Amino acid sequence: MGRVGARRDDAVNAAHLGHVRATAFAKLTLSLRVLGLRRTDGFHELEALTVPIGQPHDILEAVTVPEPPGVALEMLAGDDGVPSGRENLAVRAAESLLQRAGRARDGVHLALRKRIPSARGLGGGSADAAAAVLAVHRLLELDVSESELFELAADLGSDVPFFFAGGAAWMRGRGELLERVALRPGLPMLVVMPPFPVATPDVYRAWDELGGPHSARSVAAPGALAELTAELVNDLEPAAEHVEPRLRPLRERLEDAAGRDALLAGSGPSYVVLADGPVGLPEWAEGLSGALGVPVVAAATVSKTVRLEV
Repeated sequence: MGRVGARRDDAVNAAHLGHVRATAFAKLTLSLRVLGLRRTDGFHELEALTVPIGQPHDILEAVTVPEPPGVALEMLAGDDGVPSGRENLAVRAAESLLQRAGRARDGVHLALRKRIPSARGLGGGSADAAAAVLAVHRLLELDVSESELFELAADLGSDVPFFFAGGAAWMRGRGELLERVALRPGLPMLVVMPPFPVATPDVYRAWDELGGPHSARSVAAPGALAELTAELVNDLEPAAEHVEPRLRPLRERLEDAAGRDALLAGSGPSYVVLADGPVGLPEWAEGLSGALGVPVVAAATVSKTVRLEV
């Protein structure tokens, strides 16, 4: 049995016709206003300042295979709970692209190294979906226009268009209306990633049930961010704390340990602490991780949301 599998793997590897590697960067929502209760389509009107960051990131590799047709996904590393079938947004994204291009009979094998934790407010699933579409588009040189790709992205999910636009942006509407902003790469920060997930639909549902509260907390926007907005705020924070009672005590411990304010990333549960500079950032991250007992990574903004390598 093992030898048959080995021969098949050898045959598939030998038959690869092309290869594209995509780095999918996490996103951070530095400020988020919810402008109204649930719309008739089930979404909310948002205004969110969102940036891509270098850490954590996922690696997705796409190769063409002679058979079977369609899209297959292999999880090489990362979260065991991430599905590898059609439940995975990256698979559905690549399949949608092939169908739109009239190439549904082509065979594509995706391999994913998952480093962005799921349900942590960092957009990992959306990043992988965008990476899959862009990688397969390049891999097969598909005749699908940029506007069609963006339309496909909006159909996949509210966060996916951000990863097609590239770079920092204001997200409006339900997330599909994007205004690119000039923000230099390298803005340093710490990202605190609690080990417990928080589901985004649960947070929005709680926000509605609580009557649409606005956050009572705000942080003065430092440095280059001050040119984009006077303050950073997250209206989902009261709802997220209602859904997950461990959030507020963790934030308070984080702020005490860091000596500065922390911002909830999107619907949570991750937090971001903006830093004054990159010097000593890894050591600070390691110290905070030890003090809090949760993963903390040193990160900085990057210029792209997805990077392709052929």
